[in-house]
Amino acid sequence: MGGAVFVVASLIGYIVAHAATDDPFTASGVLVLLLMVGLGAVGFTDDYMKVFRQTSVGLRSRAKLAGQIIIAILFAFEVLWRPDGFDLTPADAHLSFLRDFGPAIATVPFVIWVVIIVAGTANAVNLTDGLDGLASGATMPVLAAYVLIGVWQERNDVTVSLAPLHYQIRDPLDLAVVAASVLGACSGFLWWNAPPARIFMGDTGSLALGGVLAGLAICTKTQLLLVILGGLFVSVTMSDVIQIGSFKMTGRRVFKMAPLQHHFEILGWSETTIVIRFWLGPPAFALRWDSPSSTHIDG
Repeated sequence: MGGAVFVVASLIGYIVAHAATDDPFTASGVLVLLLMVGLGAVGFTDDYMKVFRQTSVGLRSRAKLAGQIIIAILFAFEVLWRPDGFDLTPADAHLSFLRDFGPAIATVPFVIWVVIIVAGTANAVNLTDGLDGLASGATMPVLAAYVLIGVWQERNDVTVSLAPLHYQIRDPLDLAVVAASVLGACSGFLWWNAPPARIFMGDTGSLALGGVLAGLAICTKTQLLLVILGGLFVSVTMSDVIQIGSFKMTGRRVFKMAPLQHHFEILGWSETTIVIRFWLGPPAFALRWDSPSSTHIDG
């Protein structure tokens, strides 16, 4: 349940930042943090049941997913129903990459889309967690990117001035503050979570981190960009999907073990080597898998 440490630290950092600058809280920032706390609470329940029962069994997978879906639905409606003085809501019913694109979609499809983003991201980070420092270290560059994205969007905010590359985003600077708060909290957590770890995030932390990344992507209107920024999480998740699909259809396994980080463990890579190379991102997977000491680069 060590993830509760950086969830609380993130909230403290956000509150202190606003107290120091005397700026009011914004709907976008608060909703993203509430999404993080809500998913963290689902993970905390799972972790607590494991500790209380002294077993590896916590919430059933269906119950855990149901909790994520309920919180995601509440978040989706809230980001659509909180207009500011410019009649901007924290999100709107569009698909987005660097900004909204295409025609607006109806409320129900948007809510379903938000559920997919939130549950998908939360569980992707959860799958990536498993080696000391892996999930927290891999999340930090994504959070750093959202700090820059929020600042950039603030400097090119259409509600302030018409810039050549203007963005119609609600509270972009406060979203950068949220990302910076969680980034700082993860830095402190990683100090104690680096191999050999003295504290473990559990589902409390991994679901919370996935929630804040999903919330930032939705509110900064960079939903599909998250697939690129979180490429490591996508790779790990797809390794699990490929492994299960291949075994069910052919009876054969593609990887020695899934998720992907455990494949490299079986190959003989040290835990620190796997963690650092995964921090570097999916391009590091170009290294040959047949030998832990191989220096040959394919292609």
